[in-house]
Amino acid sequence: MTNAQARPLAGKVALVAGGTRGGGRGIAVELGAAGATVYVTGRSSAAGRSEMDRAETVEETAERVARAGGVGIPVRTDHSRPEEVRALVDRIASEQDGRLDILVNCVWGGDPLTDWEHPLWEQDLDTGLRLLRQAVETHVITSRYALPLMVARRGGLVVEVTDGNTARYRGSFFYDLAKSAVIRLAVAQAAELKPYGVAAVAITPGFLRSEAVLDHFGVTEDTWRDGAAKDPNFAHSESPAYLGRAVAALAADPDIMRKTGRALATWGLYKEYGFTDADGTQPDFAAYWAAALEAEHGPLGEPL
Repeated sequence: MTNAQARPLAGKVALVAGGTRGGGRGIAVELGAAGATVYVTGRSSAAGRSEMDRAETVEETAERVARAGGVGIPVRTDHSRPEEVRALVDRIASEQDGRLDILVNCVWGGDPLTDWEHPLWEQDLDTGLRLLRQAVETHVITSRYALPLMVARRGGLVVEVTDGNTARYRGSFFYDLAKSAVIRLAVAQAAELKPYGVAAVAITPGFLRSEAVLDHFGVTEDTWRDGAAKDPNFAHSESPAYLGRAVAALAADPDIMRKTGRALATWGLYKEYGFTDADGTQPDFAAYWAAALEAEHGPLGEPL
């Protein structure tokens, strides 16, 4: 394997907004492993925790990027504040001679704001609207200030991270609206960016083993299979590295414009690009779930 094959993103500059933990951390690390310089942003840093009150920080993610072989640059940023995002992009432009090749919008932070128990008319409106501002407006703000760098260079990739790539209802009104809107952000950006040679896609993982999910199951990444005792579906989950490797493969694809405007998934991309999860497996949650539904309801969706 040549160095270019091992490090296809050498010389590239990426911004992973929402790279503190979970899918964002996995993406940042794998972009670094492919040779990129990665600006890792989020609200949780060594200077203080966000309202999520978790221990993961942007500095830790940047250190993992460096250990993977890239350059990790942590910048504490609240992406709901336009002035902070503007300052972040100005810094990238100054330090990287105006270069930004990959923008990943992975800001979420909506777990404590999601009401899974009540329909819209029984939910707290302020909380629901806050979720939308946190999970959608942050993406819009970040793209607004970052895209001029990519347009000026007439190339690059925007990645919108979501949950699911179909029109199915996702179980809670504001959650569903946020995740569906993120897909539409990719579609809209793709349309406006196409004349400049910049691609935009949405991507979803399957059952993601984020730090919070591991905590919920009372396991670690080393012992995660024990969680299947609580939920058999967990046996078909995937680590954040899987999502990260999917994004790295997209970023290295010279024909990425063929995919612009599409809603993609790890379970489809591994077949095309051949990447594996951290343990060498190739989880396909969609195939597993389809088989499980067929076993329960029959091939036509009718109860057996």
